[in-house]
Amino acid sequence: MARILIVGAGLTGSLCAYLLRRELANKLQLVIWDKARGAGGRMSTSRSPSNPNCIVDLGAQYITVTPDYAQKHKSFYDELVANGICKALSAAVEGMVMKEGSYNLVTPQGVSSIVKYYLSQSGADVYYERHVTKINLREGRWEVFRKSGSPENFDIVVLTMPVPQILQLQGDISKLIKESQRRQLETVSYSSRYALGLFYETGTQIDVPWAAKYINDNPCIRFISIDNKKRNVEFSEIGPSLVVHTSVPFGKKHLEQEKEAVQPLILKQLDSILPNLPQPKYVKCHKWRYSQVTEAFPDCPGQITLHSKPFLLCGGDGFTHSNFDGCTESALRIVESLVSRSQHGH
Repeated sequence: MARILIVGAGLTGSLCAYLLRRELANKLQLVIWDKARGAGGRMSTSRSPSNPNCIVDLGAQYITVTPDYAQKHKSFYDELVANGICKALSAAVEGMVMKEGSYNLVTPQGVSSIVKYYLSQSGADVYYERHVTKINLREGRWEVFRKSGSPENFDIVVLTMPVPQILQLQGDISKLIKESQRRQLETVSYSSRYALGLFYETGTQIDVPWAAKYINDNPCIRFISIDNKKRNVEFSEIGPSLVVHTSVPFGKKHLEQEKEAVQPLILKQLDSILPNLPQPKYVKCHKWRYSQVTEAFPDCPGQITLHSKPFLLCGGDGFTHSNFDGCTESALRIVESLVSRSQHGH
């Protein structure tokens, strides 16, 4: 039985594991490593330190379903809605620009619940705080090293982290990537931004007429959401929570600064937009060095093979585009490669 490692417990990695379990149920031992403390990747949900039911989505806010993908990925959307993971976004979002025929879905339990659903269905062994640093080729298998702990051996490795992190890996992998592939991988770029989660005491009122709002005239803040209102969750039992996303230019300008230095700058701008906001009980600041793909891998193949015997491939939204459908497309391409490989007896 082939032992396969998927690096990254974000949407692409979790969906990949879920689809592999469906396609090759008894032929694989699935292992997932992620350097974070929990699942989600850029679909990350953060909890209030004092109440785990009070949450904010620090990354993706909602899922936009376009007419094209509503057909193409219908089975995925139907399954998430049928299982209560997603529901229609019915709350007011000011300044949202929608393409004709599109609609939005929100996640009642936070956006990371999508990733957690796929992980639980995949039956994979998932390990957090495992930061891959180096990959070597040893007697026809991959020896994968992490920041702490012993290296482990795998028959197949799938990398789904942001492309710049793939290029930073040490060991044989850096020599095995073809020069032409390396040049193409180096063209992939991402925007950067900060996200702030504000958690409030139970019973706090935030009186604004919207659930979320796009801001066009502020140098720092691009988007604000009253998170539970966006998800249509009553907050009588839990305090409200608020999420702020900065603009990309602000994120880029302050990218190399410490979060502690940037947080007060964002809060000051928030105060100028919403001057009567109550004092939060907790604030969580997150830096997205790799937020959304601004330049994808040439021709958006969904995945590429870095080495064929043993198999090492990479995928993720850097090979398609940033959103649910981009990650789904990539996961489908990765699984296609692995399935056709297993059918040819490799």
